[in-house]
Amino acid sequence: MVTAATRSAPASLRLHVPDEPEAGRELWYGAVLDGAPIDEVLTCDGGVIDWLWARWSVLARSGFTPESFESVVLGYRREIWLWLAGERTWDQCCSELIGRVVRRAQA
Repeated sequence: MVTAATRSAPASLRLHVPDEPEAGRELWYGAVLDGAPIDEVLTCDGGVIDWLWARWSVLARSGFTPESFESVVLGYRREIWLWLAGERTWDQCCSELIGRVVRRAQA
């Protein structure tokens, strides 16, 4: 299991890289190819943000709100697009997002 945390992050904030959402990836990538804006694919019900939020429930206990998490993920949209398009691996994409979330938790 890959985890990311830093020394000054809240001790309870340990995020793992979940198994790649292969079915979701196909659905989300297809939606973008069909003309849906990437922001919509990220934020819609059942979108990338909902999928990640459901797996990282510890974020709510660490002071993150769904809105603050959405802001972090939207700021990372280019890298998520690169994963959807097959230019990044899931581990690369998700690990870097974890680092970004943990840094935001420190701020």
